[in-house]
Formats: sequence, C-alpha cells, structure tokens
Amino acid sequence: MRILISGASIAGPVLAYWLTVQGFSVTVVERAAQPRKTGGHAVDLFRPAMDISERMGVLDRIESRVTGTTRLTLCPEGGRRPARVDLAKIFGATSDRHAEIMRDDLSEIYYEATRDDVEYLFGDSITAISPDGEVRFENSAPRRFDLVVGADGLHSNVRRLVFGDEARFRVHTGACLAVVSLPGTAAADGELRIHVGVGRTAGMYRARHLDDARALFLFRVEDEPDFHHRDVEVQKTLLRNIFRNFDTEVSGWLDALDHTPAFYFDSITQLRMDTWSRDRVTLVGDAGYCPGPAVGGSTTLAVVGAYVLAGELARAGGDHERALPAYERAMAPHVRGGRTVAMSAAKTLIPTSRLGVRGLTGATRLLSVLPAGAARTFLSLTSKTASVYNSMTVADHAFAPGRAS
Repeated sequence: MRILISGASIAGPVLAYWLTVQGFSVTVVERAAQPRKTGGHAVDLFRPAMDISERMGVLDRIESRVTGTTRLTLCPEGGRRPARVDLAKIFGATSDRHAEIMRDDLSEIYYEATRDDVEYLFGDSITAISPDGEVRFENSAPRRFDLVVGADGLHSNVRRLVFGDEARFRVHTGACLAVVSLPGTAAADGELRIHVGVGRTAGMYRARHLDDARALFLFRVEDEPDFHHRDVEVQKTLLRNIFRNFDTEVSGWLDALDHTPAFYFDSITQLRMDTWSRDRVTLVGDAGYCPGPAVGGSTTLAVVGAYVLAGELARAGGDHERALPAYERAMAPHVRGGRTVAMSAAKTLIPTSRLGVRGLTGATRLLSVLPAGAARTFLSLTSKTASVYNSMTVADHAFAPGRAS
C-alpha cells in the first residue's frame, strides 16, 4: 500500500514512522526546501505523546532538548509587584510525564527518526488529488497513491483541495498569537518572564541550548484580522499598535521586529469539521482538528492522532474504508476535550478584565507558597489542559514490523 503524507513537521513524520514499521510504502511531500528551522515556539508534550515518543526510540533526544525553563516571573500591568513561582512545582503537580521543547527541535527529531526509511520530497506540494488517488504536484510527475494524508497544519493545502475553503471550518477564539526571535541576551537563563494586562499578554524565554530567545505575544481581538496569514508587514504594524504603551520592557522586545530573523503571526483558531476523511484522503493533527495554537495542546493531539491513524490502518490491513471511520471514532473525544480546554486556557492567559489580571497574579503567588500536595490539588481544580491530555487513553496497537504491503 502506497501512502502520501503532506507535511513534514510533527504529525507527518510520526505517522510516517508508524506506517513504515508496518511495511507500508510512505512518501512525505513538504513545501519547504528542507526541514523547517523557522524560529518557532515552545510546545508541550504530555504523557500520551511522551509514551509514543519513547516507543519510537527518540525520548532520550527529546529530553536532551527540553527548554530548561525552571521559573516563572509574572508582571501585572500597572507596575504592581511581580509574582514568582518554580515551574517544576507546576509541571510536577499537573503532569506525571511532560516535556517542553522547541517545535523546530521536535520536528527535527521526528524527521531524523524516519529519513532513512521514508521518501521525502522537499520543495514540492500537491496541486490536485483525484478520488481514485492520482496526485499532481507542482514539480514532480503525477503519481498514484492508495491513501493521501494531510498533515500540513492549520492552513492545510490538502484540506483546501478536498474539503473546500478554510473559512468554512474556522472558529475564532477571540485571540491572536505572535512569536518573535530575539538575541539570547534578551532573556535570563531558565526564566519565563510574562507581562499580563487586560486583553494582552507578552512573554520572553530562551531554550538553554539556543543562542536566540523568543518573545511571545497574545492579545484579544473581537473580530478575526482580515488579512492574509503571510502578510508580515501588516501583522507587525498591528502588533506594535496593540502593545503600544504596555510596558517599557515589552517595548524593547517590539524594537526587534525590524530585524528579527524569524517571525510568526496567526489568529488562535480552532478547526471544526464533521469528518476528516473523504474517499482516499484523510487529515491528521492541526490540518483536521486544531484546538488552537499556543493554548490547546495541539502538539500532543497531533502525535496521538498520527499514532492512532497508523494503528487503525494496520488493524484494517490497509483497508482505508474500515480504518478511517475507526480513526475518527477513536480521536473524536480527544478532539472535543482539546477544544474545550483551549477556550478556557485562552481566557486565563489573556484576561478580559482587571479582576482577571489580579486573579492570575494571585494564583501565581499562591502556588509559590503552597506545598507540592496542595499545589497539585489547586491546579487540578483550576488548570484543565494538563489533566485533559494526561488522561487521554490510547489503544496499545500491536504493531508488527513489515506486516502490510
């Protein structure tokens, strides 16, 4: 069975790994000319994704590349006294197995686990997919596949070609996200420094093994911005306007916009589709069920989705008509849970009122003095993201090497 995957970031290589274990013939097509190193931001891997990564034999590499962020300093708008807390206490209280890692690093690790056994077509993309599996590319000659998988993110090309315009499925959370790369000296080692105000939050951190730091900007907007997601200059102008007169330190971070080597901007958007599959095409990760970048645990959901899809294809012996409905049934409760906690997390991270700012600051101060047991109880009541993702149950697919053809 020949399977084409579009996208070589997270879900694509993980899916390729598990399909290859089964003996499927896998090709991954990626628009970028090489594995992406675009700056990116830190992502969380919760217990199910950590377990899957361990089975892939890459857990040691992941743990060697964790960001090393150990403490949080939260600065409320208006110059009030900062709140500080040991992040190890938070992570230890919310998750029995967790890693924070830069997205580019994680993508590289998964790619390197598959590059010797998978055909990668970099610098190319799909232009057409027929119901019988014939695929046309921008640069390569047409080829026929038994299954095509869109693992190409929130703005999925595969989804557009098969299911129609993205606007049909987008649900705006009321917030936007920007990430800016800065010189590493802008951030203190091991510290996540956050300024929080009504409707806007800005943070700075640096992974311990990187020379550059990351500034993260989150803000509320009533209506989703009406410009293309690649219109960088308009995005930078909007960002400057939103965070003008917020804080002197944040203004310094914004000064880097004119010469940053990497910049990311997008609305924090959920995808809501009735089905992720049609004919010989299906979607995985953010392409099919993005809960919202930066607030919804989408990386863990992508890793789990890739593993489940491969498992159902293996269970069905490559019969996509049986495997794809089973895949959607298995993932549906996880996707619903991710959507719910994403909306809640967005409200917490970007307070809508001064009371919300005081509440977030007060909760941080409380965590700094609570013993570990009490902190665990407190966070279980107030933070749903980790509990939802850590409680995800995933079938232990008995992958048998080389079973499929």
